[in-house]
Amino acid sequence: MVLVVHNSYATPRWWKEAVVYQVYPASFQSDPGATTPGWGTLRGLTSRLDYLQALGADVVWSSPILQSPQADMGYDISDYKAIDARYGTLADADELIAQLRARGMRLMMDLVVNHTSCEHEWFRESRASRDSPKRDWYIWKKPRSADGGDGGAPEPPNNWAQILGEANSAWHYDEATGEFYLGLFTPEQPDLNWENPEVRAAVWDVMHFWMQRGAAGFRMDVINLISKDPTFPDAKVTLPGQKYQPGTAHYANGPRLHEYLGEMHRSVLARYDETITVGEMPGVSDAGEILRTVGARAGELRMIFIFDLVDIDRPAGGVRMALKPWDAKEMKAVVARWQRVMIEGDGWNSVFIENHDNPRSVSRYADDGDAWREKGAKLLALLQTTLGGTLFVYQGEEIGMRNIPAGAWDVEEDFKDVETVNYWKKSRALYGDDPERLDHARAVIDAKARDHARTPMQWTAGSENAGFCEPGVRPWMRVMDDYATVNVEAQLREDNDGNDLSVWRFWQRALRDRKDHKDVFVYGDFEELTHEHPQVFAYLRTSSSSSKGERWVVVLNFSGRHVEWDLPGGFQVEAWPRGNYARGPIGKPRTGMVPLKPWEGVLGKLVVASG
Repeated sequence: MVLVVHNSYATPRWWKEAVVYQVYPASFQSDPGATTPGWGTLRGLTSRLDYLQALGADVVWSSPILQSPQADMGYDISDYKAIDARYGTLADADELIAQLRARGMRLMMDLVVNHTSCEHEWFRESRASRDSPKRDWYIWKKPRSADGGDGGAPEPPNNWAQILGEANSAWHYDEATGEFYLGLFTPEQPDLNWENPEVRAAVWDVMHFWMQRGAAGFRMDVINLISKDPTFPDAKVTLPGQKYQPGTAHYANGPRLHEYLGEMHRSVLARYDETITVGEMPGVSDAGEILRTVGARAGELRMIFIFDLVDIDRPAGGVRMALKPWDAKEMKAVVARWQRVMIEGDGWNSVFIENHDNPRSVSRYADDGDAWREKGAKLLALLQTTLGGTLFVYQGEEIGMRNIPAGAWDVEEDFKDVETVNYWKKSRALYGDDPERLDHARAVIDAKARDHARTPMQWTAGSENAGFCEPGVRPWMRVMDDYATVNVEAQLREDNDGNDLSVWRFWQRALRDRKDHKDVFVYGDFEELTHEHPQVFAYLRTSSSSSKGERWVVVLNFSGRHVEWDLPGGFQVEAWPRGNYARGPIGKPRTGMVPLKPWEGVLGKLVVASG
């Protein structure tokens, strides 16, 4: 059956077909002239564009490169129109854009406008006095009580917890003016007051500045937090015994969110040709609400990051730094749901399983041990490159970089992220005399710390610091010890046995296949097959083009053991051209039972009945 969709889902657009490669600039590539030795730079990024083009990337999205005191690795911006000196200059940014354009590629900026740095001039003016003209550019509230009710410190206006340190209040007291300001993430990141039209106009000005310099669009940091419940009520108690509680229900997808996003589209995005936009929108999983943002006629954003898959090990209603068990059936249900929602609802997906805020995918969804790391990394590549939506690849994912080994690094010495630092301090304070609970806290860090994805890129085996920065220079963050075996240089070489592909070459070929068959893998229909199988994720992709009528089956074994999967009745395979175990075609049955090795993934082309 050929997909017939009475909407614009299968209407071609460049940004739908694009492969977006995310760079974490501090960790991607330094250069000998770096202002801050051991820190990645824009010149370093520019020097690697041929590498990204060869992989198959069309868009480079860089995490923030703007001026920042780096309290949260650049997500605390102090000047939206200046490049942070660690990364380079505006001239370096212009050269990056020019070199991307020369290769037919584009730059997507990271727009961080839910909050600024506390060192931004806007906030300096806002906190100067209660009468400052910019006072209401931020969210200021009087204390709930002046002395906490017991002669202690002033009490915050409500019980919302800080996101990157849930033991602390999201409200921060300013003694000079006697009021609290809201900083959901850290005290160094005060939230802007989007209710003020002057704030929105200032944001539109920033967006125009970068679009006019040649940016193709924006990834929008926590953009669904810009509208808060104006009554600022207490959050429901979901963490018993803790003073401050997650307030997500009162500031995620708030009452004026769609009004603000619509205004953004009309004031900025609609004035440029075919922008690419993706919103980071944590805490939202309602299909109707999401389609209000990404529906083809919504007039808001092209797509958002839906977090159901990367939050699969997060307890319901709980904080990010926590764990719960999950299985392959749960993972399959998440992927299949959002494939169908977007096809039927005329929306558009972002396809991703890694970014700078999550652990490495091969460690999380497969097996990162030496015996299975490559097979697992290629299995995940086959999954992502055969799903509908715009594909996002995170730096190092294409070579199968993995998590920091459990227990191998000292939390206080080697980990850098503010979330991990705050979580460990809280755990030490609470559980210092309880080794079992402290061990559990360490297990959470070993599984979930954001630093797993922020270690320097592993370019070479033979040079100190994996080729990320010059020998003799100490990188801003420790390089993974496995760089001697897991690195770009080794994977770019053809494998000597002639039977297998490196993870990088597998990604390169899979991205090429995706573009060659975009009517199937980008725009085609999706149907999950045999959902009840406990280990195998199998699905059918059908071409959106009635003239081609292609049908492909993807079969993925998400387990470390041999399993069997039965092709549905009526399915006949013409060929099995791709798999993560072999360089060339795979010998699998044309009908009937398909045997699968541990962590094996295969791609088959089905015979299409004539007439």
